[in-house]
Amino acid sequence: MNKAYLLTGGNMGNRVENLERARTLVGARAGHVAAASSLYETSAWGNVPQPDYLNQVLLCETPLTAAGLLAVIMEIEQDMGRFRQEKYGPRVIDIDILFFNDEIIRTDALTIPHPRLHLRNFTLEPLNEIAPHLVHPVLGKTVASLLAESPDTLDVKKFSMENSRS
Repeated sequence: MNKAYLLTGGNMGNRVENLERARTLVGARAGHVAAASSLYETSAWGNVPQPDYLNQVLLCETPLTAAGLLAVIMEIEQDMGRFRQEKYGPRVIDIDILFFNDEIIRTDALTIPHPRLHLRNFTLEPLNEIAPHLVHPVLGKTVASLLAESPDTLDVKKFSMENSRS
């Protein structure tokens, strides 16, 4: 069984429900969701102004190959109403493969580990919650170390329903 760490996120519609639905669909179509981080809220990265994002990292145990997993993820995104129009634009859902086992994959369609995960606190914070000792196979550093060294200045906050703006 392969272990894939996935980042889910979105900033359109009911963000909490969208992340719950994405987690359910990943579990139904890709494999067992063995762990899930808390939800984290952050300002939009790249293209601002737009609504704040919610993000969550999932650990998926999957029989799929990395390419097979990517195909399923893209299908889930499309089924949830994601249409890729604007880079860093608002979205209902975005699902990225951060790590796939300890593999290094470089193809036209897929780059694993995710090429910018070490530069983004909205990825590192939830990943650190469930896998702080996971070692990046290219950089040779743990997730906890990458978070401590991150150049990202965007504030990432653990989300709770009390401060919910959906």
